[in-house]
Amino acid sequence: MIDTGPVLGVLLAGGLARRMGGGDKPLKTLAGRTILDHVIERLAPQCAGLIINANGDPERFMRWQLPVAADGVDGFAGPLAGILAGLDWAAVHRPAITHVVSVAADTPFIPRDLVKRFVADMATSGAELAVAASGGWSHPVIGLWPVTLRQALHHALAVEHERKIDRFTARYRLATCTWQTDPVDPFFNANEPADLAEAEGLIARGLVA
Repeated sequence: MIDTGPVLGVLLAGGLARRMGGGDKPLKTLAGRTILDHVIERLAPQCAGLIINANGDPERFMRWQLPVAADGVDGFAGPLAGILAGLDWAAVHRPAITHVVSVAADTPFIPRDLVKRFVADMATSGAELAVAASGGWSHPVIGLWPVTLRQALHHALAVEHERKIDRFTARYRLATCTWQTDPVDPFFNANEPADLAEAEGLIARGLVA
């Protein structure tokens, strides 16, 4: 049985939000609060601390009073760069942390048992890392990563110019943890204005636990 100990949560907010018309998707309003508020409410009890991965002016996230870590790899290298930023931040600021859980900051319904399931499935399968799945789809942006992976991930990004998460995770023993999508897919994410309207409806109908 593995014991990850305390886990650091990394909220990946570095996307460009082109389909949402630009700006920060996590700062869009859903049911009277930002999407980021919904994510934090669900993830914070599962972690020993949270940080936000975002590029640009960190002041726009000031009211949450969380550390903001920018990508250490230039050129908007995608979510792998955000995951690396979380691993690097943990290594420097929380050296007792052995694992980091990454969550897209535009997924307001993430499971309240996310970290518990990741740890349990990794232990059962003997995996080195874990990612989420639902409805027949993998969600590799949402995963549990050992901090010891940071050098290999940096090399993949900076030297190999790897940008695909699933190609990177294929190098390791991977646990894919699957959640049910009834009544709501817990990994629903808001990419377009229509998605926000759909999410409002799900909340209004009491379908989100």
